[in-house]
Amino acid sequence: MTSSPSAAPLKALYDVPAPAKLNLFLHVVGKRPDGYHLLQSLFVLIDWADTLHFERRDDGALHRHDRGDALPEDDLCLRAARALRQASGCAFGADIHIEKRLPSGAGMGGGSSDAASTLLALNRLWGLNWSRERLLPIALKLGADVPFFVGGRNAFVEGIGEVLTPIEVPELRLAVVKPAASIGTKEIFSSPLLQRSENVAIVAGFPAANDGRSKGILETDSRSNEVNSWGGRESNIARDHQTLEIPVQQLYEGWGRNDLQPPAESVSHEVSKALEWLQARYENSRMTGSGSAVFAIVRPSLNAMQTAAEKIDAVSGLESNLKATPEGEFEKLPEGWVGRMCRSLSVHPLRGWAED
Repeated sequence: MTSSPSAAPLKALYDVPAPAKLNLFLHVVGKRPDGYHLLQSLFVLIDWADTLHFERRDDGALHRHDRGDALPEDDLCLRAARALRQASGCAFGADIHIEKRLPSGAGMGGGSSDAASTLLALNRLWGLNWSRERLLPIALKLGADVPFFVGGRNAFVEGIGEVLTPIEVPELRLAVVKPAASIGTKEIFSSPLLQRSENVAIVAGFPAANDGRSKGILETDSRSNEVNSWGGRESNIARDHQTLEIPVQQLYEGWGRNDLQPPAESVSHEVSKALEWLQARYENSRMTGSGSAVFAIVRPSLNAMQTAAEKIDAVSGLESNLKATPEGEFEKLPEGWVGRMCRSLSVHPLRGWAED
């Protein structure tokens, strides 16, 4: 990545990362009058990422160049660039090159992350040097997940995705699998199998749980109808930079769930097979987001890499064919599936590209 900020606009920025995220849990806790569902989730950045390259244009034109499979003609990157240019009145344009490594339809926020990295990169490339607070309203108009990536920290997420509370997440090792099938978000949220969580989760230990007295990752509250009412407050995009810590043991023990998983499994049998594939190897599995990707948290005490090579998945009928190395973990997934052993990130790689 091109380095330090400059008062004068740069000519180019290369190798700009756009990391994915996983929802370690996702609870549907209500619905707004306009039809948007109210959610609570824990978003965690991971080291699986797209790579973008930006070259400044002096003629004001905006062009995207796909280095790989063609993306939709008017994707979130171009929309982000146009929104920033319009809001700032900047006369520059850009050539945006995208190396797409994240699978589409996965529920890992790939498009939103690309848009966020575009905002952060063009903010620097065009010499705007806007603060994060100034960029966040633009991010929110682009999509509910975009503010999270602009915020740049793992977070407890509420509302439709715009209310972020930073959370300190211990480093996690995560096995991530995306089956061939992709699932439409509208199809999941309109499913009769979608049920609202009976209890609303509230973060324990405000303002910060760094004194060892935290009760845990979350507590539950029965005020389902009282919490997360929509007030249209963009000032709540980040809650005063309050930071919480979570004990990873509760994650290993399977706290929470993804309320979108039952509808997804009813739509795609491949989602169920992928969940079974991970469950047999890591003793846990869960869907992330509203796409078809699934993940497992790899426990340090579980010697999965050494035992998986001898396992045959009796549930799914798929031979593991694994080696006792991370590199061999996903070599022989079923055709059309992709997978990767990932690590969580403590902060977004571009966190320093906008000041708070």
